[in-house]
Amino acid sequence: MITLLYAALCTLLILALAGRVMAARMKYRVGLGDGGNTELNRRVRAHANAVEYVPLALLLLGGMELNGYPDWLIHVFGSLLLLSRVLHAWGLHKTAGTSPGRFLGTLVTLLLMIVMAAFAILGFVQQHLA
Repeated sequence: MITLLYAALCTLLILALAGRVMAARMKYRVGLGDGGNTELNRRVRAHANAVEYVPLALLLLGGMELNGYPDWLIHVFGSLLLLSRVLHAWGLHKTAGTSPGRFLGTLVTLLLMIVMAAFAILGFVQQHLA
């Protein structure tokens, strides 16, 4: 199952982001929240943002795969998901303000999810209402 590959890669990314949060918590001695520390806040948000978007995107990707969409398309969408999340985390790592990585990561993630949702709806309509 192709989606499982991208789920595993996204899991490794999320674990790496969690590790960065834990390292900053130890460095700044903050157990809960961000303690007003902007670096810790950015790390927390990079991790949380991935946790907020990746599961739903993977669910859509897996649904597309189960519905028989071409393997190449699943790989393209899975790769875009992983790349967009890396870009977002990298951009947020650099600055709390706007950055090209954060902007592109967010844009690609949102567009990808819209496209995958459209494919899911189209697949449902074709299978059940046509």
